[in-house]
Amino acid sequence: MTRRVSGFLLALAAFMIFEWINLGFNLADGHPTAFYVVHGVLIAVNIILALVLGTIGVRAWKRGRP
Repeated sequence: MTRRVSGFLLALAAFMIFEWINLGFNLADGHPTAFYVVHGVLIAVNIILALVLGTIGVRAWKRGRP
């Protein structure tokens, strides 16, 4: 994997973590409990996915092929 692709994966992972944590803090009050459960699961799954992409990106960056 090239450094360009690994840099993209790192940027994507950082964006995903920022975006989903921001969404979690911006959920308005007054929704049914199921709404928060579903969004909590979505946030957790996407943060885990971002961590996996970040790990792949870091490993690829360290191997580094220009």
